[in-house]
Amino acid sequence: MTAEARPLRIALLTYKGNPFCGGQGVYVRHLSRELARLGHSVEVIGAQPYPVLDELGDGVRLTELPSLDLYRQPDPFRTPKRGEYRDWVDALEVGTMWTGGFPEPLTFSLRARRHLAARRGAFDVVHDNQTLGYGLLGGPDALGAPLVTTIHHPITVDRQLELDAAQGWKRRASVRRWYGFTRMQKRVSRRLPSVLTVSGSSRQEIVDHLGVREDRVHVVHIGADTGLFSPDPSVPEVPGRIVTTSSADVPLKGLVHLVEALAKLRTEHPDAHLVVVGKRADDGPVAAAIERYGLGGAVDFVKGISDEELVDLVRGAQVACVPSLYEGFSLPAAEAMATGTPLVATTGGAIPEVSGPDGETCLAVPPGDPGALAAALGRLLRDPELRRRLGLAGRQRVLARFTWERAAIGTAEHYRAAIEAAAGPRPTVQSPSRTKADSTC
Repeated sequence: MTAEARPLRIALLTYKGNPFCGGQGVYVRHLSRELARLGHSVEVIGAQPYPVLDELGDGVRLTELPSLDLYRQPDPFRTPKRGEYRDWVDALEVGTMWTGGFPEPLTFSLRARRHLAARRGAFDVVHDNQTLGYGLLGGPDALGAPLVTTIHHPITVDRQLELDAAQGWKRRASVRRWYGFTRMQKRVSRRLPSVLTVSGSSRQEIVDHLGVREDRVHVVHIGADTGLFSPDPSVPEVPGRIVTTSSADVPLKGLVHLVEALAKLRTEHPDAHLVVVGKRADDGPVAAAIERYGLGGAVDFVKGISDEELVDLVRGAQVACVPSLYEGFSLPAAEAMATGTPLVATTGGAIPEVSGPDGETCLAVPPGDPGALAAALGRLLRDPELRRRLGLAGRQRVLARFTWERAAIGTAEHYRAAIEAAAGPRPTVQSPSRTKADSTC
C-alpha cells in the first residue's frame, strides 16, 4: 500500500465538543464520522462538554481529557473543592476564571500536549479544532506528529462585536478581559504550519486579523448531513412558522434584529411566529425586545431536542432565517437549504458563500436591518411558488458543494500534505558519473 493510500491515524482535538450548540461540536461529530468512512482511524480527544460522536467503535473513539468544568450547568463559574485540584494547570484554570478570563483554550492545550507526548508514535497527524493554545506549539517533536489546525473564524471578530454592543466602561472592560485569550490565539496562529478554514471569507479574515501568511491558509468547505437534513413531503407546513438557530444574546447572531423584524411582519401577517433553536435568555436585549413588542406568544425557544425533531422542525417551517451579523460559514443555512426549506439570510461574513445568489437560492438582506428582514420574510410567506423554487434550488446547491464527505476528503488531503512537509525534502538521487566508455559510445 502506498503512503498516499495508507489509512491515517488521526488525533482530533476539541476543547469544547457539544454537538448541539456551536459549530465546533458539529464539526467534530460529522468530520470524524466521514473520515472513518474513508477508512481512517480517528481518536477524538476532548474536554467538557464531551463530544457526542456517531459510530463509536467503527473507526472513531473518544478519549476524555477532563477540565475542571467550571462553566457547567447548573453551577457555572463554580469554585472547585480542594480535592478536585490535580496539578498546576488546574490552579491556572481556576485563577484565570476568578480574574474574569476564559482559560479553556490555554489549559486544554497544555493538557493535550502532555497527553500526546506520552503517546508519541500513536498518531500520524494531530488536528486541532480552534484551540490555538500555547501548548500546541513545538511541532512534531513536541506533539509526536505534525499539526493541522482548523480556524472556523477569528474569535477577534466576536470580541469586536461584543465590544460594540457593550454598554458602559465596566462592561467593556469585562469583555476585554474575557477575550484575553485572543492575544494568545493571534501569536499561536502566526506560527502554525498548516491552517484549514471553512470559507473564503474566513480565510481573508484569518490573514487580516491574525496575521497568518496567505500560503498557509487553505479552504475546505464543511457541509450539511444531507441524508438527515432532507425534504419530507409528509411533514406538513405550519402556516407562518419562521425557524432560526441562535444563542439569544450573542450579538453577532443578530437575533434581536429578527425579533424586531417579526414585530413589523406581524402587522401584515398576524400568524407569523418565530421558533428559535437555542437557549432563552431571561434578560438582555432579546428578552427586552420580545417584551417591548408584545411578542411573548409569538417567539418560542427550544433546546435539547433530537436530530430528528430538529429536522422536522425545519421541514415544517415556511421560512428559515439566518439573521447573523457575521458567520464564518453558517451550518444552519446549509442544513435548512438541505431540507428544501426556503431561506432568508443576511450577507454577513461567509453567509453568501453558503446561501448563494439573491433570488436564486435564497433571499439576501443586509445584516442588522430589521426592515429588510421583515420585507424578505413577508415576500416568502405570501408567495408559495417562490418558496418552492428557492427550496429546490437551495437543496441542489448544498448537494453540489457542501457535504461532509467532500469535507473529509479535502481534509485528509491536507493531512497527507502536512505529513509530507514534516518529513522534509526527499534526498536527491545523484545520477552516476559518466565513464570513459560512456563518452566514447
